[in-house]
Amino acid sequence: MAPPRILLCGDVFGRLNQLFKRVSSVNKSAGPFDALLCVGQFFPDSADQLEEFMDYIEGRCPIPLPTYFIGDYGAGAIKVLSAATKDPANQGFKMDGLKICENLYWLKGSGKFTLVGLSVAYLSGRHSVSGQQFGTYSQDDIDALRAFTEEPGIIDLFLTNEWPSGVINKATTSDLPPAIADSSGSNSIVSELVAEIKPRYHIAGTKGIFFAREPYANVEAVHVTRFLGLAPVGNKNKQKFIHAISPTPASTMSAAEICMKPPNTTSSPFTSTDKATHTEDTAKRPSDTVSDPQYWRYDVSQKRQKHGDGDGHKLCFKFVSSGSCSRGDKCHFRHDEDAMEQYRRGVCFDFLNKRKCERGPDCNFKHSLQEESESFPNRRPGSGNANSTRSKDCWFFAKGPLVQDHVLLIPVEHSPNTLSLPPESESELGKFQNSLRVYFKNQGKEIVFFEWVFKRGTHANLQAIPIPSSRASAVQDIFTLAAEKLGFKFMVMKNNNSEGRELLRMQFDKNCSLFYVELPGGTILSHSVEENEKFPVQFGREVLAGLLNMADRADWKNLFGYLSLKAASLYKSSNFRLNGARLLLVSSSYKWKDANLDDIYTAQSPLPLHKLLSDVSSFRAR
Repeated sequence: MAPPRILLCGDVFGRLNQLFKRVSSVNKSAGPFDALLCVGQFFPDSADQLEEFMDYIEGRCPIPLPTYFIGDYGAGAIKVLSAATKDPANQGFKMDGLKICENLYWLKGSGKFTLVGLSVAYLSGRHSVSGQQFGTYSQDDIDALRAFTEEPGIIDLFLTNEWPSGVINKATTSDLPPAIADSSGSNSIVSELVAEIKPRYHIAGTKGIFFAREPYANVEAVHVTRFLGLAPVGNKNKQKFIHAISPTPASTMSAAEICMKPPNTTSSPFTSTDKATHTEDTAKRPSDTVSDPQYWRYDVSQKRQKHGDGDGHKLCFKFVSSGSCSRGDKCHFRHDEDAMEQYRRGVCFDFLNKRKCERGPDCNFKHSLQEESESFPNRRPGSGNANSTRSKDCWFFAKGPLVQDHVLLIPVEHSPNTLSLPPESESELGKFQNSLRVYFKNQGKEIVFFEWVFKRGTHANLQAIPIPSSRASAVQDIFTLAAEKLGFKFMVMKNNNSEGRELLRMQFDKNCSLFYVELPGGTILSHSVEENEKFPVQFGREVLAGLLNMADRADWKNLFGYLSLKAASLYKSSNFRLNGARLLLVSSSYKWKDANLDDIYTAQSPLPLHKLLSDVSSFRAR
């Protein structure tokens, strides 16, 4: 089978007539091509250029082949993109692009998807601290991209609008364009990402010139990366704005093919050995800009250090954020447990890295090192500057409900998991579970409970998801099949009473992470996760999303947004508490009214959720 054929394009600036005339010509003479990928600004520079642009958006002119763009800024962008986000067809988990019109797709935020067999990762917009909805990327987009690319496999194409700072380091290409030394249009955040993602091709625009760098070798990867910077459509200097590639997907290549290095391959421009160039590049920016390399990592120089090799002064983001790193002793960054604890207590990345944060009062994290008693494990939307006066309440969000009655069961007192609860709280948990079973049974539903027990976790939350009774018999089979695909088998405990949880508590090793699911009928499936095992933290949710044919709701981040922020705002000034309770239920669709524990459940009288819950998605417990 022939490899896919892809056209690449730089900044379009709304010049769609010129772009698609050229694309049609190339497609006719050298095609057919499978898709067109555009980097850099896609929309016009000014409103007086919108007429031509809107002819295509509104369907008066055809777009000759599937076209994808990440430059979601320029004149008309807000109007066009706002309409696209409201289109019901664009709702849900759509990393492969939001449809703007026939053959035109917006790659929003960040993500990874497969295009004609090629693995494509992207970061849309440009860097900004303003937080505007369109045209910029956020820290959440960056973190999400890192999470997506942690999955196994090589990324074939990486699309960004900005160039990576320092990409010409160690390049031997002669006659470099003069504009290439200008720092505008480059960003060190992109440098960090491309060094971490290690794509086979990195394509960028924005800088206004064409530049094809020699391939460079990647650290801790056998394949090379090729960087392409593309010029704008219709540029006066007639620099190349269309480029064709035909890469074989890495997923179909042999190990020998992937390892091949062209004779002109250089070492990576992003390794830490080139300190002089790095210093020269960063000296052009104020020291407190968010673009400072490694701004998202910690620099806690006085903390103990696990690894001393490589970039010893920089911390491993994967280890700090999740408590583990698949690279283990081969990782070039520090695995610092103290920094990890500071992160879990809500300390700002920028503050730990540079002892300052340019976001000021808009930052949702703390700007001081935290003692254990001052722990704030979760970021709170709209909480303001971390240096301001804050309560020591914990905030919980039932983020992104899989179904409307998706519920969390959470201890009032901090507990790392529900398997470590004291006997009185465990008893209360059992009553909650029984009441939920009865309540949903009366609606023709069964309920599935599951919990991801992270060995370094600080907050327990037992997920409770009702499913139609007609699907209950399939739950064990689909979890078993999903486990087989990940290469493990569940331990099965068949019990029809509370002894199942008691057996699980007895077998639970606090030094290991654990996933377990309580099925309708009482059977418990459990899996103890090894230290270096890659286990998807949303496993339970993803499996049930498949069971319920709700693949677009598998990731809570696609559903978490306005409602949760609204709830946080409502409760920020409230004095809500649930008197006498050791555990609380949190619904993703509702809020609790003040009530006594005895009014909430009895085994004989089902939990009156419809009376106790109303229309927001968060609560605060003192």
